[in-house]
Amino acid sequence: MEQMHVNGVVLPYVDEGRGAPVIFVHGACSDHRLWGAQRAVVARGYRFIAPDQRYFGVGPWPDGGEHYSPQTQIDDLAAFVHGLDCGRVHLVGWSLSGGIALQMTMRHPQLVRSLFAHEPALGALATDAAEAKRAQEDLGAMLAPAVAAVRAGDLAAAVRLFMDGVDDQPGAFDAMPAALRAMALDNARTLPLQIAAPPPPPFTSAQLGEVGAPVAIVRGALTRPYYRVVADAAGRCIPGAKRIVVPDARHLWPVRAPAAFNALLTGFLDACESTGCQVTETR
Repeated sequence: MEQMHVNGVVLPYVDEGRGAPVIFVHGACSDHRLWGAQRAVVARGYRFIAPDQRYFGVGPWPDGGEHYSPQTQIDDLAAFVHGLDCGRVHLVGWSLSGGIALQMTMRHPQLVRSLFAHEPALGALATDAAEAKRAQEDLGAMLAPAVAAVRAGDLAAAVRLFMDGVDDQPGAFDAMPAALRAMALDNARTLPLQIAAPPPPPFTSAQLGEVGAPVAIVRGALTRPYYRVVADAAGRCIPGAKRIVVPDARHLWPVRAPAAFNALLTGFLDACESTGCQVTETR
């Protein structure tokens, strides 16, 4: 793996292939290995780049975890893209990292070529009061068992309950490929940091409306209310966003059906490149 010094820490990353750079940002309980099924496919036509975010992966932490926050993740991602010195990049995010990638797109539009986000976890996108309340209640129900396990000191159980919760299905963790289960357990130590983290930095509907890069917001037709509400709100609020609902899919769809995910992603990237990644006029 390559390494880059970013904001006082070292981020390891995978870098393979040639062409337009595509940055794969991992989410909770994961690291660059989350995107293993995308690596060879994307690297055939693009430059595949997948970093480990601060505190994730198997390396030692640079401190006690006190800098863990969405703001840190946004700042680190922007500095990482700057450090690559490769111009604008395609961003790919999922869940926690979908929200981080979307926030970076809003705050650093000069760095972003396009954004592909599967079920971004950014509750503030839901502005309708009733829908926001439903999403918040569902988020609480989704996380409660994992939070209880973290507070009891059983991080392995917390990871299992977290994965079952996000997919809204008992046994979701056990159904994951063995390598990804091991990756999630390697990153169990980040769950207490995630639970204690401050909220993401605030943004306005005007900022969201100014996103001009090509954007695809993807969700499963069977996904639980929190992700459905947030994804649908993002699709409505971002000008020109491509809204994609995948039949019979839930939150862990990229893991359950990687070939279908890859086809959707590469189709989006190819379409962006064929038009020169044109930035749309914003409101």
